[in-house]
Amino acid sequence: MSAFLADWLNLLIRWGHMIAGIGWIGTSFYFIALDLSLKRREKMKDGVMGSAWEVHGGGFYHVEKFTVAPKELPDDLIWFKWEAYLTWLTGFLLLVVQFYLDADAWMIDPMVMRLEAWQAVAISVASLAVGWFVYDGICRSLIGERTTLLVVIGFIWILAATYFYTQVFSGRSALIHVGAFIGTIMAANVFAVIIPNQRKITEALLAGQPPDPKYGEIGKQRSTHNTYLTLPVLVTMVGGHYPMLSAHPQAWLIVAFIIIAGACMRHALVSHEVGEPFSGYRWTLPVILVALFAAIWMTSPQQRDTSDLDVSDVQVMTIVQKHCIACHATKPKNDAFEAPPKNMVLENIDQLRRHSKQVAQFSVLTRAMPLGNETGMTDEERRRLGAWIDDQ
Repeated sequence: MSAFLADWLNLLIRWGHMIAGIGWIGTSFYFIALDLSLKRREKMKDGVMGSAWEVHGGGFYHVEKFTVAPKELPDDLIWFKWEAYLTWLTGFLLLVVQFYLDADAWMIDPMVMRLEAWQAVAISVASLAVGWFVYDGICRSLIGERTTLLVVIGFIWILAATYFYTQVFSGRSALIHVGAFIGTIMAANVFAVIIPNQRKITEALLAGQPPDPKYGEIGKQRSTHNTYLTLPVLVTMVGGHYPMLSAHPQAWLIVAFIIIAGACMRHALVSHEVGEPFSGYRWTLPVILVALFAAIWMTSPQQRDTSDLDVSDVQVMTIVQKHCIACHATKPKNDAFEAPPKNMVLENIDQLRRHSKQVAQFSVLTRAMPLGNETGMTDEERRRLGAWIDDQ
């Protein structure tokens, strides 16, 4: 497949992923907020645990929630599931197009672990499956009955996966896989738990039997997990575009701070949406600030001593010719590109000066480039490239 067609396929799948994801996130945010805004009122119907009055788009809505389920179900019952399924499906297709089909460039960094392309893909697929089954097993165990302990164990499990990915894949691929790992858990919660449990309740009602309330409780637990993971997963999905995150040697710890900050942000948003007094969730603000400050501090540029180096224009262009020109040329030799990435052409010294800040960010301060370090750029070469940039 030509790079041109591959780019269009990538764009269309990414577009579909965004559309489905926005739909899924929107319904998740809405129903969690709705659930928390329900109130007991006078003269409520039998079996109704609470209701909420809402206004939107010039209209008023009155929504009721049953403790378990109504005695009868209408024919036009709406199921919210396809948003989750399509988000995962398009996300996995994007993983295939962006990473699996060119694993040597996008997934493998020989400086991290030497792998064959098929090995990298196999590890990716297997890890997503293992991630779900371990998480599901934890939720179904006695740990699942203790909310605080379950949160702590789940948090540790995600961090363990993050550390594993950073020891196996390239920086960008590792961070994307953290997002895919969490996203798979979220989608599987809908596919394997929430919807099947709702079907069991529906089948019991249609059979004229009282449904078991445990199915609704389990579904709510998994739905709550999903909404608190939403904001962290968004950052990990786009974090691969930021070498300060993806190429950091302790990326797993940065992910920890992102999860803490994101979950607290989600809690604050939900609490505000349902009208909870600020005093009830003000504790989230210092936690968010501390977590974000810690992540920013960890990723701040480190001072480097290059005073002992005197790198000439000829020497620096030799490094660039060896490691950068295959992609960053008017006509790239790398089959993955028909045009230079980010429109950066580095064929002469003036072009290198023009893009020196980007080169420093991606190849000196971090190891994001060359892509997958295919050319084997050494730390000394990065240091010499940085010395030349510092002198400009």
